[in-house]
Amino acid sequence: MGRTAELTRAEEQVMQILWSIGKGFVHDILDRFPEPRPAYNTVSTILRILEKKGYVDHDSLGKSHMYFPRVERSIYMRSYLRNFVHRYFSDSYQSLTSFFLREDELSLEELELMRRHIDDHIGKKQRP
Repeated sequence: MGRTAELTRAEEQVMQILWSIGKGFVHDILDRFPEPRPAYNTVSTILRILEKKGYVDHDSLGKSHMYFPRVERSIYMRSYLRNFVHRYFSDSYQSLTSFFLREDELSLEELELMRRHIDDHIGKKQRP
């Protein structure tokens, strides 16, 4: 799947639950919502919308539907982040990083951990 469409907050909440449980019926998804939970029909409608968007599919088991994700969480995250960087930072991860470092109050420990991750990634790219 190429560029994935962004999800509404409600759609993303359903997807987060599906990604965490792997597959389930509407009631399985509904049970994992925090209180106050949406109505059964609301979750069912969101799942049908997600099917039309290509994010979810189902297996029919009698009159019931077992839903499962068709898009991996990592693929959606990658697409979401790329769209975010495109819209707010003119496709520049350097601008995103500069903004993040300027605006967020990161602890020295968090900054050092980020630096280690970056150094590790650079090392992997430098190796043949």
